[in-house]
Amino acid sequence: MRTADEPIISADDHMDLNVLPPRLFVDRLPARLRDAAPRVVDTPDGPVWHVDGRLLGPSGRKAKGLIVHEEHGFRPGQPEHRLADMDRDRVYTQVIYGPPGGIAVPDVEVRTCCLQAYNDWADEFNAVDRDRLVVLALLPGDTPEAASTELRRAADLGHKGALVGLFESDVPLFEEPWETFWATADEVGLPIHFHLGGGLHSLKGRPNSWRQPAMVAVVPMQLDEALSGMVFSGLLERHPNVNLVLGESGLGWVPYVLERMDHEHDKYGPLVEDVRLPLPPSEYVRRQVYFSYEEDRVGLEMIPRIGATNVMWASDYPHGDSTWPNSRTAIDESGLAVQLTEVDYLAARVVALLLSRS
Repeated sequence: MRTADEPIISADDHMDLNVLPPRLFVDRLPARLRDAAPRVVDTPDGPVWHVDGRLLGPSGRKAKGLIVHEEHGFRPGQPEHRLADMDRDRVYTQVIYGPPGGIAVPDVEVRTCCLQAYNDWADEFNAVDRDRLVVLALLPGDTPEAASTELRRAADLGHKGALVGLFESDVPLFEEPWETFWATADEVGLPIHFHLGGGLHSLKGRPNSWRQPAMVAVVPMQLDEALSGMVFSGLLERHPNVNLVLGESGLGWVPYVLERMDHEHDKYGPLVEDVRLPLPPSEYVRRQVYFSYEEDRVGLEMIPRIGATNVMWASDYPHGDSTWPNSRTAIDESGLAVQLTEVDYLAARVVALLLSRS
């Protein structure tokens, strides 16, 4: 089983808007678009990101009501400092998601250029140590054509995975118009990541309100529609080289959904006329879908029903609920070692390595 000095891979960490270089977009966008680019401006409350007259969030600090970097000692925005924080936590590699909610620029052309600028900067960030820093590319999610173009560009840059927003397009990502994007993903071979966020109807998070914990408690389960749609639409059947990662999904809800999908496949399968699956839905999930969790005792008990090679641990650095800088203690106390045989544990490590070093 795991030894005290064995390198750990964290499958879901973050690069939030507030730690991005203040001139990231102003300096990197084409000259004709720079006036419309997000920029940091000074206010009585401190520097903030603005675009098109709208506030995007603070720069250099977290929003009020959230745990701030200074209280935790996080240093995520500079690669050398981030690596030092990882060393302190004894985490060897981080897979790093971009700002929650993406880069919220209303103009489609400006937003696409901002994502390109971010991906260029992220590639430079990763280049400091490509074995340890895996900042994912951000893809425009409004059209499959734009997403496909940037996915190819990200692959050429050397990115090891790409994140696409589930709720940016008017057409769900598992519907037919997105077939060209998934064909591109199958061809280039980079893992495609979805991350929790959105999909809620009646709960809206609000710092310093009961609404915040209520929202956070259930938002991971909003990935269920994406999972079911990706399977039943036949996308994973048609594109076996697509690896799909559900970031910060948690585990506890997954076995129920797998069982439910198999049950409905058996019940309705003979009546389906458009997409017939030759395999049970759970087989596609075990073959091509991966889930990350942070602290999920119920989910760990379910690992035999999910599959050890489909589960990846994450620290969620630098968010307030991260296990940093005590991740090894958190893993040990979670009971993970009890849930996995040595063979399963080694197999799970191989999968995490492959997905972080594609």
